Amino acid sequence: MPEATPDATPASPDRPPVADSARVPVGTVIEAEVETLSGERIAIPAGGGLLHLQFRRFAGCPICNLHLRSVVGRHDEIAAAGIREVVFFHAPADDLRPYVADLPFAVVPDPDKTFYRRFGVESGARSMGPRAWGAIARGFLLVAGPMARRKRPAPKFRPHGGQLGLPADFLLAPDGRVLAAKYGDHAYDQWSVDELLALAAAARS
Repeated sequence: MPEATPDATPASPDRPPVADSARVPVGTVIEAEVETLSGERIAIPAGGGLLHLQFRRFAGCPICNLHLRSVVGRHDEIAAAGIREVVFFHAPADDLRPYVADLPFAVVPDPDKTFYRRFGVESGARSMGPRAWGAIARGFLLVAGPMARRKRPAPKFRPHGGQLGLPADFLLAPDGRVLAAKYGDHAYDQWSVDELLALAAAARS
């Protein structure tokens, strides 16, 4: 994958700049182009609909898989609400493919964490704190069967980008403006589908 180079718009009262390694405030206008695992290029602003940018963790992350299965199960509702899903992983394309081939939305490999830095997405030991333990157990139970049947490889013990990533979510308007943002406090702290749909409904109104 060629290196993606998102660019912030010039600073102005209406368009604050995006700073590397800083949290992106609501109201920031994003201009960027990303290349997905399938080779598709997605421009931001996208025009014509809302974009939900999800920042997940490493390739094969059981916690990420647990959450993404809830998104897959309601993807028709999400699409009907005018939302396009774009999911980032801090993993090389070849590492990701065995885990995400069946996902019905765009997946972006970002092994150099170019976009993670641009959006201020963090990592830290709190990702594995007590509030994430239940999701860790459920995530491993979900993938245990496919791994045992060799339909899914086990995640690497030392995955690319590390094990301590934190999730983040951003809802972008068709003009690239950040309508809402969430930075997770632990590895399973992200918008639920219900929360995403409510945010989209509020944006439309």
